[in-house]
Amino acid sequence: MSTAANIVIAAIALLHLWFLILEMFLWTKPSGLRAFGTTAEFAAQSKALAANQGLYNGFLAAGLVWGLCLGGGAGFHVKVFFLACVLIAGIFGGLTASRKILWIQALPALVALVLIHLT
Repeated sequence: MSTAANIVIAAIALLHLWFLILEMFLWTKPSGLRAFGTTAEFAAQSKALAANQGLYNGFLAAGLVWGLCLGGGAGFHVKVFFLACVLIAGIFGGLTASRKILWIQALPALVALVLIHLT
């Protein structure tokens, strides 16, 4: 289970790195507009907010990578903390912004939390 948990955690970290790129660098580009279903006008007005949100997603990715690098013992608590942050952010986003966030962000974090507690 440890390997499966680490694979899921790595995938979540990569996903949040992708969110960073989308929100910080591609927000006003066609790929960013498609990903978030926004208009060019809205994207232009909210560019600074999106970049800030992207930076936070980068911190989540960095924390998960940190936990993976620490390994099983010391990294366990780091992984749990950052996965809990991802889960809470995903639930909040799913309730306030788009239900899709529950499936893309919250569910993978919940799966990873279950997997690391099974090891």
